[in-house]
Amino acid sequence: MAEVTPPPAAFVLAVPRAESCEVEGATGVNTVERVGARMARLGLGVAAINGARPVRVRAPARTVPVPIPPRDEDRDKDHFITRNGLTYAGSHLIIDLWDAEGLDDRNRIEQALIDAVNAAGATLLHIHLHTFSEGGGISGVAVLSESHISVHTWPERGYAAFDVFMCGDAEPRKALGVFKDAFSPGRIVIGEHKRGVL
Repeated sequence: MAEVTPPPAAFVLAVPRAESCEVEGATGVNTVERVGARMARLGLGVAAINGARPVRVRAPARTVPVPIPPRDEDRDKDHFITRNGLTYAGSHLIIDLWDAEGLDDRNRIEQALIDAVNAAGATLLHIHLHTFSEGGGISGVAVLSESHISVHTWPERGYAAFDVFMCGDAEPRKALGVFKDAFSPGRIVIGEHKRGVL
């Protein structure tokens, strides 16, 4: 019989040499019967035996776009969009406003979220805002049928972080004009990521 060498990451239960001939017909040290008997003597159950599995090494994940044309009936159900030959769930904007005003004004932020939703053609489901202690900023989210807009402000630094993700026919870039008008930032930094690329 050929000797089998387990992979380096395998979990191996060792049995002392003195026990190597206890099971009749056994040819190796770690037969199922021998390991099971030893586990029973130690008071360990089947879960411990089942848990002794080799470690799986995973390759790092890579995003590789695969062109899959959506069927017309599916397009209405999942709100994926196709623009410039690319099919994806939606656009995710990361917006940093610097030297901005009114970042501790809860009413201004709530109105800006409502106006941004309307400008983008999205559907507002709920807004939740939390005001931190005096001058500490505001965090919140507008939950949309198309996804969300979140905000976190640091008034002491004149900084606001907006996260705008929308799928379907909504146009998240139209929220930018609303944020410019509402907070008069001196500088804006924008990043965009296409989510769910097929």
